[in-house]
Amino acid sequence: MGATPLAEILGYPLLSAIAERRSRRIARGVSVDAGELSHRSTNPPAPLSPLEEAMLLVATGTTGVATMDGPLDIPGGGKELGTPYFHFAARAASSPDNSQPTQLFMTNDEGIYLIRRLHGREALALAKDLPPRWDAWSEADWIAAAATVKVKLHDGRLDFPREYPYYFAWNKQTSNRPGTTMFLPVTDVTRMYINGLLNILSEPDGQRPIFVDDWQVFHPHTIEDWAGWAAEHLHLTATIPYQIIGGVKEARSGFVNIHNVAPLSIVRCMLADHEAYFLQQNLMLVAQAMGLGAWVHVAPQEPYLFKRDESKGWRGLGFRFETPKKSWSRWPPVPATQPNPVGIDGVLEGFCPPYVTSMDEAVDRHLELKYQSYADAQVFGRGYRDPASSVSKFQADAVRYSPEVIAYTKEICNYIVDTYDRFPAHVDAWLVPGTWVQVCHVELEYYDKYFAPGQYRRQAEHARIFGE
Repeated sequence: MGATPLAEILGYPLLSAIAERRSRRIARGVSVDAGELSHRSTNPPAPLSPLEEAMLLVATGTTGVATMDGPLDIPGGGKELGTPYFHFAARAASSPDNSQPTQLFMTNDEGIYLIRRLHGREALALAKDLPPRWDAWSEADWIAAAATVKVKLHDGRLDFPREYPYYFAWNKQTSNRPGTTMFLPVTDVTRMYINGLLNILSEPDGQRPIFVDDWQVFHPHTIEDWAGWAAEHLHLTATIPYQIIGGVKEARSGFVNIHNVAPLSIVRCMLADHEAYFLQQNLMLVAQAMGLGAWVHVAPQEPYLFKRDESKGWRGLGFRFETPKKSWSRWPPVPATQPNPVGIDGVLEGFCPPYVTSMDEAVDRHLELKYQSYADAQVFGRGYRDPASSVSKFQADAVRYSPEVIAYTKEICNYIVDTYDRFPAHVDAWLVPGTWVQVCHVELEYYDKYFAPGQYRRQAEHARIFGE
C-alpha cells in the first residue's frame, strides 16, 4: 500500500519546497489569451479539498507558546523592559514583540472568511485536544483545527471589476478566478502603534527619542511653554522645524533626549507588516509540498478592498470608515485627511475612535490585555522546563512600563487624534501590505503544452498524492 496523502506531504523536504517554489498562476479551468501562447481550458474549476484548505490555514496559525528568552538586565546596570511581548501563544510567522497584528482573510467561491487568531487559553484548549506534533495528526484533526478558526463574513467571492485600479496587468486574466482560494493579510496598526511607542519609550535615560510631527511646522503648545523652551533650547527650532509633541516637559525632566528625534511619518506602522510576508511564504511552501499552484501578487488596492458596494461591483471586506472632520488651510499628506478604515463592527475593532472614547482608554485597554498575558502562568509557563519556578522568578523581575512612559504614549496618541481627528494619521488604522496569495489546482494541460517538466514536477504528481 502506498503512502497516505498526509505522509507524502509531511515527508516532502523543506529545502525542495524552497528550491522548487515558483509562481504558478494558471488555475484549472482558466483560459488564457496570450497570442501564440494562448490556451483554452476544457476543465471545470477545481476548488481545494477540505484537507488542502485545512493544511494551509493551520500553517498560518497557532503553533504552541513563544520562547521568552530575552535578557532582563542592561549591561552596566539596570533592567531592560521585561514586558515587551503582547501575546504568548506562538504563531507560524514571527512578528514584532509577538504582537501578531496581521489578520488573514480567505475567499473562495463559497464566501469571504476571517481566519481568527487564537490566543491564551483558547489556543491551549485547541492544542490539548490534538496530538502535540503535526505528523501525528489525522486528516480529521487537520480539518477540525481549521474549522475552529474560520468565520464566514459574506457569501460569495471577494471581487471587483477586472480593470485597473482593482486588478493590475496580467492579474486581470488569472487572479482570483473560480476554483481558486485567495489569502489576504490585513494588519492592525493601532495596537502595534501603541505597543511600539511604549517599547521605544522604555529605552534607558538619555536614549529615548523626542517625537515630532514632521507634517506640522513648529509651534509651542502655550506661551508658557514657549518661554521655557526658548530660554533653554531656542537653537533647536532651527534644527527641529516641526511640531514637537509634549517636548517641553519631557525635555526639561531629561526623560527624552532632545537630540534624538523620531518623526511620526517614519514611525509608520512600527514594522507590523513584515508578519504578513512570512505568512505568505508559509502558504507558498505548504502549497508546493501539496503539489498545488501558488502565487503572491498585487491585491486589489485600498481603499476599495475594504468596501462593499454592489452597485459599483465592489465586493470587499466591509470595513467601517471614519472621515476626519478637520478643516485645513495647509493640507498634510495623505492619508491624514482621508477616511480611515477602523474595523468591522463586532468582528475586528481597532484601538481607535469610535471603538474607544479616547486614546487614554485605548492605551489602558492595550496594557490591560498585555498584562493579562503575563499574569496567566498556565499559558506563560508552558515554554519553561520548570514552569512554577521560572514564571514566578520572571514575574518578580520583569520591569513594566513606567508611569512616565505611559503618560508620554498617551500624549502622543491624543495629539494625533486632536490634530488629525483620526488614529493613526500617518498610516491607516488597518493596513493592506499590498499582496495576496492565490492557491489552486493548476491547469496541467497548459503547463504540459508550454513548459519544461521540471517547472511543475510536484504539481504533476498532485493526482497521485491525493489518489485522484
